Amino acid sequence: MNFLAHLHLAQLASSSLTGNLLADFVRGDPKGRWSETIVAGIQMHRRLDSLSDHLPEVREAKQLFIPETRRVAPIALDVIWDHFLARDWSAFYPQLRLAEFCAVAEQTIARDLAQTPDNFQHLNRLIWQQRWLERYAEPENLENVFRQMAQRRPRLIMLADCYQDFITHYRELEALFYRFYPRLMAQATEKQL
Repeated sequence: MNFLAHLHLAQLASSSLTGNLLADFVRGDPKGRWSETIVAGIQMHRRLDSLSDHLPEVREAKQLFIPETRRVAPIALDVIWDHFLARDWSAFYPQLRLAEFCAVAEQTIARDLAQTPDNFQHLNRLIWQQRWLERYAEPENLENVFRQMAQRRPRLIMLADCYQDFITHYRELEALFYRFYPRLMAQATEKQL
């Protein structure tokens, strides 16, 4: 899962939005470094990552990538899942438009930003100012997302080529997302993540 899915599922689970977004910036045991609420959000994020990596639909989706990009497919898929969630947001969270949800998430996380690492604060400025989560809804924006990710991390250079896998297998990836994501939503709502 990527940023939008983590925030959406955290909202459904009444979990910390800050903790769920912060988790990728935290190494080791978070206890004692942040409030119990944020720590619980970090732990939920980690459980969700582990769970989603082992879903049969995700394993099937990885096989849709060409051999050259398959190693980075899990990273690309996280962004791809956010695309389908953003594109069909009103079907998954009719309570708020996506722009409104993002504004609430930004305000909620802003209250905790001072106690977070600088790189997380920088990421938050970019996410909200550049409207990343809303822009995920347009498939053509993912080409630039993959390219930028590849440029920032040379060992992930093949991410730049994942856009073609995404476009080639768009309908199959969409079907796989619709098979597993409602299950995750139900688990989140039932506080089982």
